[in-house]
Amino acid sequence: MTQGRLETPWSKAFGLETPIVNAPMGGAAGGALASAVSAAGGLGMIGVGSAGSVEMLVREAEIPRRRGVRFGIGLLSWAIDREPAILDAAIDTAPVLVSVSFGAPGKWISRLHDAGIAATTQVYDVAMAQQAVDAGIDVIVARGSEGGGHGRNGVATLPLLQGVLDNVTAPVLAAGGIGSPRGLAAILAAGAAGAWLGTPFLACSESLLSRAARARVIAAGENDTTYTRVFDVALGYPWPTEYGERVLANRFSAEWAGREDEVARDPEARRRLVEARRADEYDVAEIDAGQGVGLVRDERSAGAVVEELTRGAATLLGRWDSAYLPDAQ
Repeated sequence: MTQGRLETPWSKAFGLETPIVNAPMGGAAGGALASAVSAAGGLGMIGVGSAGSVEMLVREAEIPRRRGVRFGIGLLSWAIDREPAILDAAIDTAPVLVSVSFGAPGKWISRLHDAGIAATTQVYDVAMAQQAVDAGIDVIVARGSEGGGHGRNGVATLPLLQGVLDNVTAPVLAAGGIGSPRGLAAILAAGAAGAWLGTPFLACSESLLSRAARARVIAAGENDTTYTRVFDVALGYPWPTEYGERVLANRFSAEWAGREDEVARDPEARRRLVEARRADEYDVAEIDAGQGVGLVRDERSAGAVVEELTRGAATLLGRWDSAYLPDAQ
């Protein structure tokens, strides 16, 4: 492996210069971030989260389309069930990859394939991975419990990745807790087709997060996240109960921990949370982030993040290759 160059069979076949995909984080991963990641050689994804809409999707997708770069879109399965037009709109923007997660794979896979779009979904155990492959998914995202945002609080990234790689033949992207060249090198050495990264891009200048939210991300350490449902419940989002979210712990998450039924019936709590989100008050409002948040130390461009991860991982893997493989001597 040449220093500075990083590829896997999947990334090369998919036309990427580096096996990095930014996770489609709702509220953070918009068109500017997707464009920057794609321009740097990875694949940029636009996230249509809990509060997303057709209008938002079309507006953000126009940014990479105007810049002439390839991009992907991430959708929520339950949101498509509620508003089917959001899948129609996603297909119409002509992405190269669409992720639909948080529900069983469905007929949306054939719709994507008919439009020439690759399909992916997040999985949290080996059984889900096999179900996704059987349904026709093109590439699997094995998302460990360390990851930021929504998912299951179950199997960690490395045990999950090993199990999925041992049991399916589809390309597998690893997600959760990967925040440095060492982490990227580790999952590629294990056999992952690439990395699905969210938290490393949160504080980027192209992120949709406010400056105040980026500052909280930069100040956080690896012990500063918590897994919770209280924000979704308080806001009335219809998330399936099996999917909580990993966020930066704050006063609101501590106050309502284990009291989801109570916060659901408390209009004052909802009012406080809505107002805090509008006012950038993050002692109350949530910021999705994974356990790799302690590795985010400053605000940089997404291109700089992709470059550092790629070069650093290539260097590490090159050293390993020349030092330990008998046929490399």
